[in-house]
Amino acid sequence: MVDLSTSYLGLPLRSPLIASASPLCEDISNIRRLEDAGAGAVVLHSLFEEQLTFDSYRLDRSLSQGTESLRESLSYFPDMTTYNLGPDGYLEHIIHAKAAVDIPIIGSLNGVSTGGWIRYAREIERAGADALELNLYYIPTDPEMSGADVERMYVDLVRDVTGSIGIPVAVKLGHAFSAMANLARRIDQAGARALVLFNRFYQPDFDLERLEVVPRLTLSSPYELLLRLHWVAILYGRVQADLAVTGGVHTAKDVLKAMMAGARVAMMTSALLKHGIELLRVVRANLIGWMEAHEYVSIRQMQGSMSYRSVAEPAEFERANYMKVLRSYVP
Repeated sequence: MVDLSTSYLGLPLRSPLIASASPLCEDISNIRRLEDAGAGAVVLHSLFEEQLTFDSYRLDRSLSQGTESLRESLSYFPDMTTYNLGPDGYLEHIIHAKAAVDIPIIGSLNGVSTGGWIRYAREIERAGADALELNLYYIPTDPEMSGADVERMYVDLVRDVTGSIGIPVAVKLGHAFSAMANLARRIDQAGARALVLFNRFYQPDFDLERLEVVPRLTLSSPYELLLRLHWVAILYGRVQADLAVTGGVHTAKDVLKAMMAGARVAMMTSALLKHGIELLRVVRANLIGWMEAHEYVSIRQMQGSMSYRSVAEPAEFERANYMKVLRSYVP
């Protein structure tokens, strides 16, 4: 019998398949279906920093300035009092989710500044969440802000939050850093129990007819998995934190690659939104089928087997791969 069990954030999981933050997680019945289909854990949809600060005097004042001359300026922000259930509703949702299923429930905070995060991190812990994922989403548009400034802000935030709560914290990062290995180690040392690679930055589009900047959501494709595999394989064994792959996981083979790179879990969102929750059941069955055919008895047996420190030629993760790829193309 194939053993799919793994551990993540110190939590025992029956499966490495995690349903990551998405609208699917806003419905308790969907969370039950995810558990039934084979999910090892669920990351709830994110509570946004803007929701936590929306009622504060400072933000209210800054948003209100100039609205008489530019009335539509406030429309750029969603209704933060009700979006994703709102802060109070979010905490109630955690309580109901924990009562509904046996698998771990992971809360999610999306933002970049300490602000009210520590308070709500504590509230999420009190509501019963098994862990917390910090989804760090920041676009440094200020030319005076250096890369070192951004990294310091991230590390300080992680240290502040992890030092304020008792449940384990995962940190979800984007990939656009000049020294990812160094930053990963610093965040690890700041108290993160897991690194989730990578956040997807959604880019706005232009409406040429209305001459407006408009939001655009594009679901992930399997091609995006390659960047995640690359960095998980490099970081495996170099940080104490668990590693999670998110972005581009659509099939059982994608999950297998993530495990061999060194991930403890593989997170799915886009594939479930596109094909439905029952896809998870198919992925799990195909995962077991491949492992039986290739005589693997457990997920743990393969974790890290294709990482930087395990392969015969580690240079394949560096410039050697770049040169081989260029030579492999035949016009």
